[in-house]
Amino acid sequence: MSEGLRGRTAVVTGVSRRRGIGFAVASRLARAGADLFVQHWQPHDASVPWGADDVDAVLAALQEQLVPGARLAATSLDLAAPTGGEELVARATDALGHLDVLVCNHATSQSDGPLATQTAESLDLHWAVNARSTILATKAFAAQHDGRPGGRVVWMTSGQVRGAMPDEIAYVASKAALAGLTASVAADLARRGVLLNTVNPGPVNTGYLDDAVAHLPPEKLAEINAQFPGGRFGEPDDPARLIAWLVSDEGRWMVGQVLSTEGGFDL
Repeated sequence: MSEGLRGRTAVVTGVSRRRGIGFAVASRLARAGADLFVQHWQPHDASVPWGADDVDAVLAALQEQLVPGARLAATSLDLAAPTGGEELVARATDALGHLDVLVCNHATSQSDGPLATQTAESLDLHWAVNARSTILATKAFAAQHDGRPGGRVVWMTSGQVRGAMPDEIAYVASKAALAGLTASVAADLARRGVLLNTVNPGPVNTGYLDDAVAHLPPEKLAEINAQFPGGRFGEPDDPARLIAWLVSDEGRWMVGQVLSTEGGFDL
């Protein structure tokens, strides 16, 4: 994929931590030659135990990976806002012009729990950030793409496509909406020159599975690790490799699929 995205512009959301999937995806697209527009929302990161990163350092690390002549722009944007999805695309086009790729990596999983703890506020927050903003950003992206060939969109779902997640009901509800919508939205977009696929990255340690902050005891983490044939959790670059392929010309025959990239976790 060496510089296979040169001359194309990619938007990647949730790029605020160097240990995150969004950063890994943006890094791969940068090395493939793309111009990059990345979204971050540091207040979310600061509210979780594994903490925020230095956004300037994140952007500097991406800048170093751009091929000569490629551009990088970024915005801080709360995608929980009703207009967040459309605002994301508007800011990206203002900064870099026409957009070719949209990777909706952002998510919140705050204030979640089993069914007995759910509230309207928790359900609404997860829907707004994880599903509504993704759908509306995709709508705005497709409108500006205007029927040109080569458009790519990647959504992110979660492990509910492979098994139960009873302690994350609000998160699962919002992510299941995207998985369930994939075929219908992909059929619409394909007629307009945009190919949509959805990725379940599996259990990827972006910091939240470190012993010091994980909500599970070390022996439980070890038990989960043992379920992987390779004996380890996923790393951010594991799903990033698949996503980079999907948005490239090499991935052009993959349309409307919900793909799990989880290292054999559920075998």
